[in-house]
Amino acid sequence: MRSPLLSPRWLGIHLIAVLVAVVCVAGTSWQFVRSFEPDREVITNPVEDLAGAVPLSDLLEPGEYMHPDTFANNAVEVTGRYDADAQLLVPRHPDGVRGHDVIVPLVTGEGAAVTVNRGWAQEGREIPPPPEGEVDVTGWLLPPQDSGPLVPGEPPEGQVERIATSVLVNEWDHPLYEGYVVLPEQDPATASLTPVPPPEPPVDLKINWRSLSYTVQWAMFGVSGVVFWILLMRREVKEARSRREGDARETEDQPAVAGS
Repeated sequence: MRSPLLSPRWLGIHLIAVLVAVVCVAGTSWQFVRSFEPDREVITNPVEDLAGAVPLSDLLEPGEYMHPDTFANNAVEVTGRYDADAQLLVPRHPDGVRGHDVIVPLVTGEGAAVTVNRGWAQEGREIPPPPEGEVDVTGWLLPPQDSGPLVPGEPPEGQVERIATSVLVNEWDHPLYEGYVVLPEQDPATASLTPVPPPEPPVDLKINWRSLSYTVQWAMFGVSGVVFWILLMRREVKEARSRREGDARETEDQPAVAGS
């Protein structure tokens, strides 16, 4: 016997139920992504235009803690002289190509120094010295690099494992500003080196509670729709079974009535 759930009326109900389920799944997914998707207001410290650079000394004092959420990616300017003899290499292997970031202290007139990342050099390539004499440097201020996985042994002479004031204070005889400065491509100190790209703006993850509530509502509506669909089908099947059983009893009773 043909199932009652395959009647034209029920085929239409199935189609509506499937469409409702698909819409609810799509709505739930979309709102969930929006719940954790940063918008323009959530992005912190966007990369500043170098034309608006401010003196580094206006933001920090030597040895002062640099809060990443406050100072990262600020455009700064510093005047000083490169201490070429203190230049160091920091291993970095973009896309699997072995090489080093070239860092050097820029010593200001007050005797304090800021770490400058001149750019990246492939391993084995000759690195030119930084410009001589007093220079005006404009670039982006970045926070110290986090410590990576522990590597056994000491780094080779002339190298450090990361750009961090806590590491460099043991290498350089200058009071240091926290963080380091990344130079733009047009700076003379990046000559013959691959400039480090401008920093990506850090993103502060904040939950969009309104979208998250919509996520729950879409999910509940979808689940309710599926449950209601299942209950309707169960009731239809039960009623169809009851009708068949009633018809069967009537069929069995008819001969008895006829013979009485």
